[in-house]
Amino acid sequence: MISPAKKRYRSAFTGFIAALTISFITAGCSKTVDDNGHSPSAHGSFSEKADSTYPTLDVDKARDKAKAASSEIFDMIGIHGGKATERGPAVSLCDEDSEHLYKTRHPWSVYGVSEDELKAGFQRLREELPKKGWKIVDYGPANSEAKSPSLTADSEKDRFSVNAVLMVSTPSNPHEKEPLLSVTVVSGCWRAPEGTDLGTQY
Repeated sequence: MISPAKKRYRSAFTGFIAALTISFITAGCSKTVDDNGHSPSAHGSFSEKADSTYPTLDVDKARDKAKAASSEIFDMIGIHGGKATERGPAVSLCDEDSEHLYKTRHPWSVYGVSEDELKAGFQRLREELPKKGWKIVDYGPANSEAKSPSLTADSEKDRFSVNAVLMVSTPSNPHEKEPLLSVTVVSGCWRAPEGTDLGTQY
């Protein structure tokens, strides 16, 4: 049996990935994301400064960049006594040119600590993101029954966005059995080097 918390985490992750073409469902907002990995409302962000073409980047290097972005987010959260999922960044194709363009996505979560520690980590993330070159473009309850606190931010330094959802007890979900802080880091589209077979990537 899949626990209710894991079901909600899976739902949140699925919604965030869908936001790349529709909206940030987990954040409960209507902001779409462009191919630079940013919301069009993020004025002054990297997306407005980027060249109109897609930067060429080796897939393994793109994964490394996604890992580095996630590591930065993890450090901002500052919870070192808990556990973190170890799944690495995955690769998906971009609809604009599925033979040559791809993006990375890295879902992970922090768990195994008290709800108060998770809340403190979420608050630290909210405070530290703007200091580290990320612009918060949405903050509020997620569009879910639990109304979990959620935030979405765009990097002003690179082609990444992050969505974080605090899955703890709330008035509409007073007894969360498996509290956690779920995070999904998604990149804009990269162009694979000539000769790369994206069909073999995952």
